[in-house]
Amino acid sequence: MIYIFLKKHWKLMLFIASVFLLLGLSAIPSFMFERPTGTLVYSEDGVLLGARIADDGQWRFETNGDINQKYAVCLINFEDQWFKWHPGINPIAIIRAFKQNITAGRVVSGGSTISMQTIRLIEKSPRTIPQKIKEMFMALGLELTHSKDDILRLYANNAPFGGNVVGIEAASWRWFGHKSADLSWGESALLAVLPNSPGLMHPGKRNTQLKNKRDRLLKKLYEKKIISETDYQSSIDEPVPDKPKALPDKAPYLVASLHQEKPGRELHTTLNSIIQNRAEERLQVWNNEFRQNGINHLAAIILDVKKNQVIAYCGNVNFTKPGYGNQVDVIKAPRSSGSILKPFLYCARLQEGEILQNTLIPDIPINIQGFAPRNYNKDYDGAVPASKALSRSLNIPSVIMLRDYGIPKFRDLLHKSGMSTIRKSADHYGLSLILGGAEVTLWDVASAYCSMAQTLNHYNEDEEYYSADWLKPACLKDTERAKNITDPNYSFYDAGAVWQTFEVLSEVNRPEEMDWHMMPSVRKVAWKTGTSYGFRDAWSIGVTPEYVVGVWVGNASGEGRPGLIGAATAAPVMFDLFNSLPQSSWFSVPYGALDQIEICKESGHLKGRHCVS
Repeated sequence: MIYIFLKKHWKLMLFIASVFLLLGLSAIPSFMFERPTGTLVYSEDGVLLGARIADDGQWRFETNGDINQKYAVCLINFEDQWFKWHPGINPIAIIRAFKQNITAGRVVSGGSTISMQTIRLIEKSPRTIPQKIKEMFMALGLELTHSKDDILRLYANNAPFGGNVVGIEAASWRWFGHKSADLSWGESALLAVLPNSPGLMHPGKRNTQLKNKRDRLLKKLYEKKIISETDYQSSIDEPVPDKPKALPDKAPYLVASLHQEKPGRELHTTLNSIIQNRAEERLQVWNNEFRQNGINHLAAIILDVKKNQVIAYCGNVNFTKPGYGNQVDVIKAPRSSGSILKPFLYCARLQEGEILQNTLIPDIPINIQGFAPRNYNKDYDGAVPASKALSRSLNIPSVIMLRDYGIPKFRDLLHKSGMSTIRKSADHYGLSLILGGAEVTLWDVASAYCSMAQTLNHYNEDEEYYSADWLKPACLKDTERAKNITDPNYSFYDAGAVWQTFEVLSEVNRPEEMDWHMMPSVRKVAWKTGTSYGFRDAWSIGVTPEYVVGVWVGNASGEGRPGLIGAATAAPVMFDLFNSLPQSSWFSVPYGALDQIEICKESGHLKGRHCVS
């Protein structure tokens, strides 16, 4: 009978089908889902560091990959068993729902497919008969323009899961504390039934009813032999969550920064979750001690030299606690440099042959056009070898070396080395540039030390210089980087000068502040401290062939405190962080970048005809 009808009226049926097709296609909104999403930030090893809520106040995270197959199976078996075969509407389900509603005298079933429910999530219109018919047409169009997997993903990403939780990824984190890819059968079943039950939308309110509904679905899966008896028993024993879980809050300053720069995305950083956790724990311990002296803030960054990546980022402490300055990301905040730039001047003068390690530099009271610097210990040696001037961080020899080198030349060198905050003219800074007259960031300084270490490492490998050594370290995985092109003119410091500078810095000692040999770290580290005028900023930067550790201690307000000295505060924190890292090696001697020469024992200069030794 049906065959005869179709044969006789096939043109009419084709016309009706074409009308439905056109109506369905025309009904699909071009914008689909244009709703803000929150930000997820992961570590390099796949651990969630933190998240930020979407702009509309909803926990909604975009997932572009395949949805969890356990959840897909649960959803299809609960909502739409014929999902994989129908064209968007299921006439049998609609007729069955119509009969059930007539019998019950009220709406007990809608007969909606997953495709129709996806449309309803887009439309968010009152559930009326005309709206239902419109959803049917739109569901047809949705099926024609999207694959079944795409439709499942659209539904899963936008279904409500209680409170302000929207989408499978947000629901998985908020209710179970892990990503959706790790959902169990019990968790998947609960999330499959949750959007269908408006009265049970908040786990914890009516947990018994919600558990019963979940367990009925699990039993159905067991009876259909989709899950084993073991899976069934273990799943029904899983508790139903009674409240949302707090999302992780690691590296909050980096998470906040990435959320501002790349909102609404899933981001994978280069941070190592174990090293990050250890760094945050150690900084909190030191902060508790420093606060007793009115020193409220500190920051630290750890770089992997060989990968040129950030592996720990602690922009400050007490991110979630009230207090002035707690929200400041000090890693990126310009602060007075103190003595932290002295190694760059020393390295530059070595490179140009203007000094040797034992070249004597005057250390006497000076006054240069009204500028009268003094050493930290307020004492003078008369003359001191250049290497000792650096290791002891003497101010007067540094000022004299800067005067001889040239302020504009050094200012430009620092800027090329990555000190992005040194933008003013050389006249503005004057000779105080070497003593803290300029502001730098912990990010820039640590990056520059990392570039020097990379330069030395690569030269020791193949006696080449690479332009990519001077790129800033990456914070995000798969960051597009420039090619590692050989370019001897791009290295601002040659390997020989860098190695000699690091050798001097490995023996840094300021006896008036501390004896670094008593530090718990036994590894060899090239390190430099700095203290700004008025005891406002304390710095310490350490470098090995594998790691750079940079630390800043102070108050974000700029308030100075007695005892806020680089060697006494920042340096112990830096060495503590080094102790939390794997053991590191030391730099090989770059013989190809060094020449053997005779020097005068008395002056430290090249041996000349007036040298008697």
